[in-house]
Amino acid sequence: MGNVVVDLVLDVPALPERGGDVLATGSARAPGGGFNVMAAAARQGLRVAYAGAHGTGPFGDLARAGMREAGIEVLHPARADLDTGFVVAVVDAGGERTFLTSPGAEATLTGRDLDAVATGAGDIVYASGYGMLHASNRVALAGCLPRLPDATPLVFDPGPLVGEISADVMRAVLPRIDWWTCNAREAAVVTGHADPMTAAADLAGRTGRHGVLVRTGPDGCVVAEPGGPPVRVPGFPVEAVDMNGAGDAHTGVFVAALAAGSSAVDAARTANAAAALAVTVRGPATAPAAEELSAFLRQRRLPARSQRT
Repeated sequence: MGNVVVDLVLDVPALPERGGDVLATGSARAPGGGFNVMAAAARQGLRVAYAGAHGTGPFGDLARAGMREAGIEVLHPARADLDTGFVVAVVDAGGERTFLTSPGAEATLTGRDLDAVATGAGDIVYASGYGMLHASNRVALAGCLPRLPDATPLVFDPGPLVGEISADVMRAVLPRIDWWTCNAREAAVVTGHADPMTAAADLAGRTGRHGVLVRTGPDGCVVAEPGGPPVRVPGFPVEAVDMNGAGDAHTGVFVAALAAGSSAVDAARTANAAAALAVTVRGPATAPAAEELSAFLRQRRLPARSQRT
């Protein structure tokens, strides 16, 4: 249920000063947003379906073509009067990315759309905080997510605009979230704790279901489950060229590993490896295929170093 948009990616030496300009050294356009998470999971062999809205126009066509190529089923027809939205992603020489988002048809999801989607045994639902920022999607998701079958895990990524999500919506959805996954900055915004271990433990006490994963960049991530201390899962050192989409790759592979029966910590380690591979390639949807990821993990096989504090 994450929003699929089109990423317009610009590579620049550095961001310009306010009112200034800079010549891009490269550019590309590709499906992005929720597509990155779905593609990452699909590349691990998970069957994936898109339950969000999408538009009619060049961006909608590009998004659907990308989903078809990735083997992602599209559950709803295209909106006849709107195109899919887009995100300008500016990537600087250090690999850091800055986003500017223009919403489109993906921001028009309705409760009727979601009422037509039935979840079954073995399904996992993924939702993003971006959907909570659009009026129509917010109402649809706030009505649908708390009513999911108890046996259907809900994975939620609040996104970088987590501070703008309505407190009422978060109160309605939080108790139903099985896995909350975010980066350290987002965890700090929600909890007020700069330390990822402390923030993860705090969040694990709020979701009411299964656990929390806080990504810590090159250091890996922290996994916190109710009733136990947070676990630091180390990352894999690589030479990063583009961090755009790394968090999405992490989330998609984490979900796929959980679906395959991995423990939370093992799934997190696999997701750390996927994110490490993703940042070595330019582009937003750069999660590795299952074979590449397996080979990387075999090459980097290390003694278990997960740390509890």
